[in-house]
Amino acid sequence: MSESKIVACPTCATLNRLPAGRLGTGGTCGRCKGALFQATPVVLTAANFDAHASKSDLPLLVDFWAAWCGPCRQMAPAFAQAAGELEPAMRLGKLDTEAEQAIAGRYGIRSIPTLILFHKGREIARQAGAMPPAAIVRWAREAASATAA
Repeated sequence: MSESKIVACPTCATLNRLPAGRLGTGGTCGRCKGALFQATPVVLTAANFDAHASKSDLPLLVDFWAAWCGPCRQMAPAFAQAAGELEPAMRLGKLDTEAEQAIAGRYGIRSIPTLILFHKGREIARQAGAMPPAAIVRWAREAASATAA
């Protein structure tokens, strides 16, 4: 019997069981029939944050940002590009700190953009400041592998 992973749907946040060997081939949500991997960051809200950060077996890389923040807007395309390179090994999500102040406060976000890598509800690593796509990918992979070792 192969190991399976719990993956939160990026569209409806339903938890889906996917054989680990099929992560690279995608899969569809059992509820909404949407693709489980879309190579684009998920918009995180109070309604779906915990499904992705705590209940999914995939690490979650969150970009804490705000619309008024110039460096946040500058980094947005780089973060989107990184999603295409990092999925399906991890999920990427964007959390608007103005719209979701309670979640930003829970994690003590003091400057934006801030990237936090979560796994199973635990903060694994944190990095403040805008980064280009290659730096985001490198930092995320190093942070994820350091915790797996």
